Order: sequence, then C-alpha cells, then structure tokens
Amino acid sequence: MTTIGLIGSGHIGSTVARLAVDAGHDVVLSNSRGPETLADLVDRLGPRARAATAAEAAAAGDIVVVTIPLKAYRDVPVEPLRGKTVIDTNNYYPQRDGHIAELDEGSTSSELLQRHLPESRVVKAFNNIYFGHLAALPRPAGDSERSVLAIAGDDAAAKQTVAEFLDSAGYDAHDVGPLAEGWRFQPGTPAYGQPYVAPGSEFPGPAHQATADQLKEKLEAAVRS
Repeated sequence: MTTIGLIGSGHIGSTVARLAVDAGHDVVLSNSRGPETLADLVDRLGPRARAATAAEAAAAGDIVVVTIPLKAYRDVPVEPLRGKTVIDTNNYYPQRDGHIAELDEGSTSSELLQRHLPESRVVKAFNNIYFGHLAALPRPAGDSERSVLAIAGDDAAAKQTVAEFLDSAGYDAHDVGPLAEGWRFQPGTPAYGQPYVAPGSEFPGPAHQATADQLKEKLEAAVRS
C-alpha cells in the first residue's frame, strides 16, 4: 500500500490520516511542535501510523499532504518533495495569514505552493470540506450515497494518483482543471463547505452527500471577486 506523509496534523490532517489508515495505507505524521506531541494521535491511529519531522514525513510519503496554515507555506521542505505528488489542503484567510499580495491580485494558494515546490506536482484537494463531514461521508466505490471531492492540478498523472487515493479513502474525485481554477472552491464560493451540509442546516450542521452534479453546479456558480 501507499505511504501518506502529512505535513501538519490538525483537524484536516488527522482526518485524512484516519481515512488513509482505514483504507490500508501507512501514514507518517508531522507538525510544527515535534513528533513527541503526536504520540496520542499515533496511538489512536494504530500500527500503520508513526510520527516524524516534517522533512522525514516528506521523504517517507509516496503522496504528501500539506495541511498547515498558509502563512507557513515557506516552511514546507523543498528537497524531499522533488518529483512527488503533493496534496495541498490550504486556504487563504487574510485575517489569519496576513495579506499576501500575489493572492490578493488573483493567484491561488495552490499556485503559491507550486511555485515554492517547483519540482513537485501539486494537487489541490480536501480544502472545501469541514473535517467532521470529511470523516462522516466516506462510502465504498459504487455506493449510491458516495460523495465527490473537487481536485485541481496542472499535472494529469498527479491528479490521477490523487483520484486513486481518494477512491481508496471513500470518495470520488471531480477534476476542476488546472491549479488556476482552484479559486472555484476556495473560501467565499458556493462550493466551499456548503455542498456537504444538510439542507436547511446552519454550518457545520449534519454531513450530507454531495454528488458530482451538485458539486459541479456550485463550482459553475462561483464568481471571482
């Protein structure tokens, strides 16, 4: 099975790790505070999980998930990620990250990470779903209640790799196009969060299936500010 490296182990990172372990993958977790602070999470995840430094997680992963506050993107190690598929879950929140001129001028957060990792293959995923919904909605392939997650990337092979990982974790993938189209499911758009919320509920509310047609409708409704 594939080894999934995680740079960041917060709500989304730990949920992706749980989905990966449940699918039979090994996971290598890291955070900014050191491997020893992840002991409880590793214990909960079981024998397929271990903790490491960010550089070690990057080196160990066949696929590496970057799931840290965007303002820290320059801390992502470059060398061990050369040639690898990197999943970017990040979102730009100026109130948290400070204003980043490139993003204020129209670039996307995943394009920013791709420029930081010029020899990696970045795919945007997992950024538009609440972690509780991500944990609640996986279903087997072919299940009528399976949900779909948006992905974007410039490398077709990397997107296929990510789609296969999502499939193993209980989700279908909807290819939105290149990284530049990632704005369609960033904060403030109809595809951000809401497709997975039960109708009539306030966010976060109960988890609700999002079909490909429903997600596509939300993506097409996005208006660039």
